[in-house]
Amino acid sequence: MKRREIEALREQVRCAAVLEQARFAIDIKESTRRAVKFRRGGEIIIVTHEGRGWFDPLSDAKGDVFGLVEHLDHVGFLEGADRVADLVGFETTEPEWQPASRDGGCNLSLAERWQARRSPWPDSSTWRYLNGERRLPAPILCEAIKAGLLREGPRGSIWAAHTDNAGVVTGLEARGPQYRGFASGGAKVLFRLGLDTALRLAVTEAAIDAMSLAAIEELHDGTLYLSTGGGWSPATQAALRELASRPDARLVAATDANTQGDLFATRLRSLAEDAGCEWTRLRPAEEDWNETLKVREKEKRERKAGSVPHSHRPRQGRRRPAEPALDPAGRDAGARQAVMKG
Repeated sequence: MKRREIEALREQVRCAAVLEQARFAIDIKESTRRAVKFRRGGEIIIVTHEGRGWFDPLSDAKGDVFGLVEHLDHVGFLEGADRVADLVGFETTEPEWQPASRDGGCNLSLAERWQARRSPWPDSSTWRYLNGERRLPAPILCEAIKAGLLREGPRGSIWAAHTDNAGVVTGLEARGPQYRGFASGGAKVLFRLGLDTALRLAVTEAAIDAMSLAAIEELHDGTLYLSTGGGWSPATQAALRELASRPDARLVAATDANTQGDLFATRLRSLAEDAGCEWTRLRPAEEDWNETLKVREKEKRERKAGSVPHSHRPRQGRRRPAEPALDPAGRDAGARQAVMKG
């Protein structure tokens, strides 16, 4: 096959066609125009560059449409090119996208956009979203705001800062009632809530989950609550490795209770073993930590109002101050999960 023919195929066949043919489905909730997430069971592929590029957030695999066929079908380039040629004219399903937010700062740098936004305050639209809809308690929000981690985004959304190990803002997780994504022009490293010197590293997949776990654990002083923003970039891996390499560090995989969360936990375990630190898997009672927090807050309100009979109250033990991590049944997570040393 000549180079001219290869380039023509690359222009005619998008990665989405390969993925739909392979029975991947679009996850509209977690997709943006610039990064479309496809799922097939526990497999995830993110399509970028207007459909011409892709990467696997759970590995280092990435490339163009030809590389995608080779990755999925385990074939060589020539056979992969033939399979791409078979997809010329294949019509993909186009999802209904939420329009991109327009905040008037499209010509500003990431740092300028961050500085131009106000921190949330009680009764602001972002505060109402986090405290009302997401049920994050005021003390946790105040702590995150005091640490300079949150900003008011467009239309009641929240911007949560990702920083490198020097504390420089590298990117922004964006979440709102009708929007979720990552700010353009930024890079995923880690959202960090807590003392940088903390040795218990609780790694979640979203900033709201990190704050939710902090609320459940009452912001334990010895824990640094982290979010990868749902990705696993080389910068994220390097930042985690540096934190985990400190003496007496303990890595807690507090990822979602689903297939993707389990895959993230496996990568965290491998990283912990390479860094020589302890590793623990901590699962939320619901699918993620924010859903777990919302259930807990609802049960608290019902008990306070006397609407939950004693026999139906959740079996949750009383947490002792010296035990920072509890499983949903109220037991010490360390007693429930195997702690493995690398």
